Amino acid sequence: MAKPYYVKFDMPENLVSPIYESLRVAVETGKVRRGTNEATKAIERGISKLVIIAEDVEPPEVVAHLPIICEEQGADYAFVPSKQELGKALGIDVTSAAAAILDSGDAQHIINEVTASIKKIKEGKSKPEAKPEPEAKPEPEAKPEPEAKPEPEAKPEPEAKPEQ
Repeated sequence: MAKPYYVKFDMPENLVSPIYESLRVAVETGKVRRGTNEATKAIERGISKLVIIAEDVEPPEVVAHLPIICEEQGADYAFVPSKQELGKALGIDVTSAAAAILDSGDAQHIINEVTASIKKIKEGKSKPEAKPEPEAKPEPEAKPEPEAKPEPEAKPEPEAKPEQ
């Protein structure tokens, strides 16, 4: 199955487990917002440390705005393959399309590793492909500037006579 259009980069499999683990720990020792609406509010208020978005959301428009507002607000975000697993990691019995970690609690070291890896992935994706540089053309020789003509001296204006 093709990735949804809102997935901006591919998450390596070795990052998915730490993301779920950081959520579990943050739920127990920190502060987490569950669901798309709560995550959206946390991002807009600038209080989210990490936003997790499920890839299997139907319809995709439900979460399509999240990566965009994360970019605008400078919030880190990651994708996980399953909304069912996201719900389990949040400690709820239903699925969840998104979650936002506000206070990481004891999961700070895991979140730091995840966000560092995500930044590396984004940098690798955003770098333009290396193009071979064209051969340097010799620059034409500079033409000498024409000499500036001296400006004619200004004639002194006659002094105005004071009115009486």
